[in-house]
Amino acid sequence: MKRPTVIIGKKQIIMTCLTLMLAIAVYINYATAPKVGKMDEKAEKRAGDTVNYGDTEFVNGGSDSVDYFAQARLDKMNNRDEAVQTLQTIIGGGDLTEDEMVTNALDAVEVSKLIEAEGTIESLVKAQGFEDCVAYLDGESAKLVVKTEGLDKAQAASIKEIILGETEVSAENIRIFEVK
Repeated sequence: MKRPTVIIGKKQIIMTCLTLMLAIAVYINYATAPKVGKMDEKAEKRAGDTVNYGDTEFVNGGSDSVDYFAQARLDKMNNRDEAVQTLQTIIGGGDLTEDEMVTNALDAVEVSKLIEAEGTIESLVKAQGFEDCVAYLDGESAKLVVKTEGLDKAQAASIKEIILGETEVSAENIRIFEVK
């Protein structure tokens, strides 16, 4: 009795690799996200005269700002999970041509790059001494919500430099929002 041979094609290998890359990107984003409730002493002690700079906006979060960041992270993760699931469904669809498969694979890679860049930006901004932040990238623009008592020119420029270093977004498409 002969066993049937299993043929693994290029499509299956590509789909497996993309799924693995997306899963790793989501895990890295989750693992690098700060745990809710931790307070950064440097952020609490920071004081002095501050001036809003560039495209920053102040959003009064009050005592709900910790909840804001937790909810924003949860919403962002849910949206990304839905996008990943949609891309997996499309890639796993039966009647796709080679060109459609390649296009869908490139879209999946782009989503994973955005997820990774968001995590990196958030980590680097927190390393600058900010208590919390959430980054949103869509390929054409970047938005960063940061918990602060006020940004001075140097801090805003530093945040923009981080975003410019991690993305291909132009400086005029970067928005920074402040939350107390």
